Amino acid sequence: MAAHSLCAVIPVYNHAGTVGAVHAQLAAQGLPCVLVDDGSAPECAAALDALAALPGTHLVRRAVNGGKGAAVQDGLRAAAALGHTHALQVDADGQHALQDAAAFADASRARPQAVICGEPVYGDDVPRSRLYGRWLTRVWVWINTLSLDIPDAMCGFRVYPLARALDVIDQTHVGRRMDFDIAILVRLHWRGVAMAWLPTRVIYPEGGVSHFKGLRDNLLISRMHARLFFGMLARSPALLWRRLARKSRP
Repeated sequence: MAAHSLCAVIPVYNHAGTVGAVHAQLAAQGLPCVLVDDGSAPECAAALDALAALPGTHLVRRAVNGGKGAAVQDGLRAAAALGHTHALQVDADGQHALQDAAAFADASRARPQAVICGEPVYGDDVPRSRLYGRWLTRVWVWINTLSLDIPDAMCGFRVYPLARALDVIDQTHVGRRMDFDIAILVRLHWRGVAMAWLPTRVIYPEGGVSHFKGLRDNLLISRMHARLFFGMLARSPALLWRRLARKSRP
């Protein structure tokens, strides 16, 4: 296995109109792509079949839609099975500034044991409800890590060291839908995995396809915050000791 082998993992659910451009931008930067079809409709499935025929592209197909988290987890396992050591998680809807992928790759090579996380920079196109929800989640993440170490846990543009991420996925509950991005980052933090943050633009294109379901996903995220809170209570002595030890370093 290579010392540092990076691919992109792209969960896809009915993004026939955008996934081709996302794939093309990543492939142009030399990134192999693992596409995960999360039970898409025939039009999108056909588009993914066409992309899968291109060099450096691997398709994982889920027969039934299981949610973003489930698709990402399948993609990370496939990436590891293909021999990659790291994976850049990318949304298929075109929200991410994919020109930043090279900077994420460079940061990961410089710090291969760290999760390289996108710190979102929003424009005027961001829905106000999304901003308010992210602030609430930010506060809960600060509580559940007893730190301010994670400025944003919902941005799905990040590089995972696969061994560390899959260890968490296989041993703990990280959610299978929109709660996944939050849960895995908090649980990686609990384990002391280093994190680095890169500012990156997040775009909300007019007419874009979003699969965030307000009531269902907010309930799932709230349940995840509660689960993490009780997990934090059990770990609070170790988390507080870590903070004290960090402050005492010269």
